[in-house]
Amino acid sequence: MSFLLIYMYMYMIGLLTLCLMRKHVFSCLLSLEFIILSLFVLLYLYLIYFNYEFCFGMIFLSFSVCEGVLGLSVLVSLIRSHGNDYLNSFSLILC
Repeated sequence: MSFLLIYMYMYMIGLLTLCLMRKHVFSCLLSLEFIILSLFVLLYLYLIYFNYEFCFGMIFLSFSVCEGVLGLSVLVSLIRSHGNDYLNSFSLILC
């Protein structure tokens, strides 16, 4: 039961860093990956506890890898078009 509290604490720390560290896009992506990692560990513990197959865990892991790759490609695209990754320099109005 204490492991569950530790990983829920990890999830809350990830949400807190996502809300407070909003200067760079890269830091937001890292905190999102930390949240995904903590959710994966919680899912893994859940699957072990109820003796389920780990196929869903592998599907979740492959989707999280795809999410990370898409985030990095958007980051590279933003850096090439704007020259930096500051969140304050982006505008919702497209030029």
